[in-house]
Amino acid sequence: MTTSTRGAHRTPAVLVLEDGRIFRGRAYGAVGATFGEAVFSTGMTGYQETLTDPSYHRQVVVMTAPHVGNTGINDEDMESRRIWVSGYVVRDPARVPSNWRSTRSLDQELAAQGVVGISGIDTRALTRHLRERGAMRVGIFSGNALPDEGTMLAEVRQTPEMSGADLSAEVATTEAYVVPAIGEKKFTVAAVDLGIKGMTPHRMAERGIEVHVLPATATVDDVYAVEPDGVFFSNGPGDPATADHPVSVMQGVLERGTPLFGICFGNQILGRALGFGTFKLKYGHRGINQPVQDRTTGKVEVTAHNHGFAVDAPLDQVSDTPYGRAEVSHVCLNDNVVEGLQLLDRPAFSVQYHPEAAAGPHDAAYLFDRFVNLMEGQRA
Repeated sequence: MTTSTRGAHRTPAVLVLEDGRIFRGRAYGAVGATFGEAVFSTGMTGYQETLTDPSYHRQVVVMTAPHVGNTGINDEDMESRRIWVSGYVVRDPARVPSNWRSTRSLDQELAAQGVVGISGIDTRALTRHLRERGAMRVGIFSGNALPDEGTMLAEVRQTPEMSGADLSAEVATTEAYVVPAIGEKKFTVAAVDLGIKGMTPHRMAERGIEVHVLPATATVDDVYAVEPDGVFFSNGPGDPATADHPVSVMQGVLERGTPLFGICFGNQILGRALGFGTFKLKYGHRGINQPVQDRTTGKVEVTAHNHGFAVDAPLDQVSDTPYGRAEVSHVCLNDNVVEGLQLLDRPAFSVQYHPEAAAGPHDAAYLFDRFVNLMEGQRA
C-alpha cells in the first residue's frame, strides 16, 4: 500500500471489485492504493471501535450509514493500538466533527495511520451488490496517476482471498500482559489473544477478574502457568479452518475441565474443538443491530457482530462430542446462523457476537456474569 495525504478531499478515487464493478468518488483519508475483502457494516455509530477492532484486519469496510465522522476521533474509544481495516468506504463524510470528546477528525486519523479510503460513492448500491454477489476482494485507488481499469482489476484479482487466511498471530500481542481486577480480585483468567478488543478484559476486570492476556502462540502449559480459574478465547480475523494451534490449546483446556468462554473467533474455535466444521458466510454479519435469541432463556438480544465465518452445527438437536453433550445456545434470527454453543457436561460456552459492546448495545453483558458463575461453581 502506498500513501500520501495532501489534497485528499479533492483527489479522485476509484473502488474496483474483483467481479469488475467500479465505483468512482473522492479520496478519504490517505491517498494511494489498498486491497482487502469488501464487507459492509450496518452500525450507525461506533465507527472508531470498528476501525480499531483487530477482527477487521485485511478488510475494506463499507459503512451503510450515509453520514460518518460526525463525532470525530478521541483517545478513549480505541479498541486496540491502531486502525486495522485495510480501507474505508463512506458516502458523506462529516465536514466538521462535533463532539466534546473529539480531538481530531476521522479523515485526519485515517490519513495519519495511512488508511486509504474513498467517499462520495453510492454505498447503498455497493452494499446491495455485496449482498447479492457476496463479500469479495476489492481495491481502492486514488491519486493523480490512477492506473487504467484493466490494470486495477488485475491487481485486485492477484490479492489473497480471506478463505484460508491465517491472521490471528498478525494482530495479537507478542508479549503477555496483565489487566488487573477492579476492586477486590476474585478470579484469575487466562485470555488467549487472537485479536482481542480492549473492552473485553475490561468487562472481566469490572467483575473482579485479573486477566492475563497471552499471545496467540501460547501453549497449554503457558495457559496453566498463570493458574487460571477460567480460560477465555477472544475474537480475531481470518479463517477458523486454519486455526489448528488454538483448537489444540482449547482441547487441552476442555480435557482439564476448566471453565471456558469464547467469543467470535473463540466460538468458531470451540466449534472446531468439539468436532464441528466451519464455513464462510456469503456476506457475513457486521454491525451493532443484529437480533439473536438466547435459547437457554428465550430472550432476544440486539447484539454487535463482526464475523464472516460460522460454525456448522445442528440447530435442533444435542450433539455428542469428545467432551460430552453440546448444543446450540444462541441463533441469529435473521438467517438461523449459529451464534453460540454450550457444553452440557463441562463448564464451557461461547458466542459468535461481541458481548463487550464496544460499540454496541449492552443486551449481552450477562454473558460475562455467566462466565463468573461457571468459575464460582467450579470453585465450590
